[in-house]
Amino acid sequence: MAYRLGVDVGGTFTDLLLIDEGSGKTYRAKVPSTPADSSIGVLNGIERVCKDAGVDPSTITHVMHGTTVATNTVLEGKGANVGLVTTEGYRQVLQIARSFVPGLLAGWIIWPKPEPLAPLELTVEAKERMSANGEVVRPLDEADLKEKIQYLKERGIEALTVSLMNAYVSGKTEERVREIAAELLPNVPVSISSEVLPEMYEYERAVTTVANSYISPKVSLYMSNLDSELNKRGIKADLHILRSDGGLASVEAAQSSPVNVLMSGPAGGVSGALWVARNAGFENLLTLDMGGTSTDVALIQDGVARRRRETTVGDVTVRASSLDVRTVGAGGGSIAHVPELTKALRVGPQSAGADPGPAAYGKGGDQPTVTDANVVLGFLPDELVGGDMKMDVNAAQSSVQSIADGLDLGLKEAAAGIIDIVNENMFGALRLVSVEQGFDPRDFALIAFGGAGPLHGNALGKLMSSWPVIIPPSPGVLCAYGDATTRLTNETARSLVRKYSETDDNEVKNVMNELASSARVAIADAGISESEQTVQYEIDLRYHGQGLVLPIVYSEEEFNSGGLADLAKRFDEEHTQLFTFALEVEHEIVTIRAIVQGPETVVEAGTLDVGNDDPSEALVKKSTVFVDGKDQEASLYDRSKLKAGNCITGPAVVTEMDSTTVILPDHVGKVDKFGNIIIRPTGA
Repeated sequence: MAYRLGVDVGGTFTDLLLIDEGSGKTYRAKVPSTPADSSIGVLNGIERVCKDAGVDPSTITHVMHGTTVATNTVLEGKGANVGLVTTEGYRQVLQIARSFVPGLLAGWIIWPKPEPLAPLELTVEAKERMSANGEVVRPLDEADLKEKIQYLKERGIEALTVSLMNAYVSGKTEERVREIAAELLPNVPVSISSEVLPEMYEYERAVTTVANSYISPKVSLYMSNLDSELNKRGIKADLHILRSDGGLASVEAAQSSPVNVLMSGPAGGVSGALWVARNAGFENLLTLDMGGTSTDVALIQDGVARRRRETTVGDVTVRASSLDVRTVGAGGGSIAHVPELTKALRVGPQSAGADPGPAAYGKGGDQPTVTDANVVLGFLPDELVGGDMKMDVNAAQSSVQSIADGLDLGLKEAAAGIIDIVNENMFGALRLVSVEQGFDPRDFALIAFGGAGPLHGNALGKLMSSWPVIIPPSPGVLCAYGDATTRLTNETARSLVRKYSETDDNEVKNVMNELASSARVAIADAGISESEQTVQYEIDLRYHGQGLVLPIVYSEEEFNSGGLADLAKRFDEEHTQLFTFALEVEHEIVTIRAIVQGPETVVEAGTLDVGNDDPSEALVKKSTVFVDGKDQEASLYDRSKLKAGNCITGPAVVTEMDSTTVILPDHVGKVDKFGNIIIRPTGA
């Protein structure tokens, strides 16, 4: 028998999902994350899930891993010491950037400008120049370059970036710089912009390639160590890493272009939500992935997750494809506090994390968190993670009492206030991906998952008027489900920059075919035949004279049918949705991208035994919850005993190994045949 393993490393827990490739049967595990070295948590989890399933680890053939190593490297400022080679005259490309200052009026006064990932003192200029047509205007002065690389070597650089003017047209000069650098810096990884991002816009190309160099040593070391440890434990599996755009990359591809896995972690949740939605029959979704440290939200339209061409982590924004996931510092471990000056309750973004964690975990934490508030309100049971974690109710009450004292409120009223604030924080993030992009949230269902998402999903559904609220089975490990069921992906790009009057369907189609052929190589190297591959295209368009571009996703069949004319129509519709207008101006192509994917992993969704609308067989006990300003009697259910067709009337709490679901008063949760709890207002 062969097994496929999905692994998702979060700030608080590491989730694992083991899938029997023959039967589709799944096994899950949740273990504490190990922030100092996340591979320890991964290996602990593999040991746990294999033991629980009675499976020999050597039977695992594929490991799909969503990792936060790249993200944390940037956030913590612990990347490589990066040197940068630019064209003479462009040494301050990272310092000048886009001359954009965030914030409103007077933002430029108080904004502390972040330091570039490659400092000015480690930036040198190459005497060379390439024309916009790819012709060498000034040959590379190799003797001068060798002196400058020697200068960088003496200053102990750990990675080198080469980003030369117009290199997106032709990378031959950058390739020569890399050859020279390899002679003088044999153990230093070199990233060249013509390979990392062969697209126009000099700043974006430079900062993206520098970010690639900055995270490269840590990402490569982590993946090499993890791969080595898996082999030592007899797991000869193919290790793949989840990309920011929801696809999979081989270890080699992730090591050479780690900038593409910057948002690896959040992408797994969206992929898992897509799988659940497809089974449940919903195509338009808002996703709510709430963990212990943060919450990730995204929008899925017509069964396709929205993508964007920029990935932002902390103060760093790079040009790399990613799912349009927005993150807010609101999680189960988010710390509540009352500033002495304002006496106004605040929740997050600081988090108690995995160590020591919320006070209720009994590991020494004493600061009030969202988890502690849920314990005080009666929404969380006495045990979590299938009984592996006992909740310290007294410690939770003591921590929240400090908030109650600061606000001069009762204990439960203060806890309810913490929950209201964190819900509003997540509400704001959901508006970013819906209302602020021209979508009406009432047209979308809300799927809540992650360890804490089902606790808050019903409340967010009320705030957004997004119905139904879907709670999938095993919501706490859904990100691992996404990791295990996603597809191997590779993409190539080329900046074309043509007004419609300067090109035609044939030229664009020829470029599309060339890019697809190039992107297919890496997928074929993984043993996937061309007949199993699918291709999509992303074409960046704008109005002539406009700086902004919008990516339009297209298939070859759609282009053959409608060509550039239909592409322009699609662009106008997208522009109108985002900005409420379209222009009577000539369209212009900027960049064409080919995205090649391998076959989908077939995982059969399990089905439940059919019951009636009475869920009493799953009733554990009656309990008390504090909701709507008062104590109310609630029913506590064991999710593993629910049957298809059961209707759970709120207030109710549904417990399972990896998460807890709250159904509010005047709402009903109906269990579908796949085990999803579909929550709607009573009578809806």
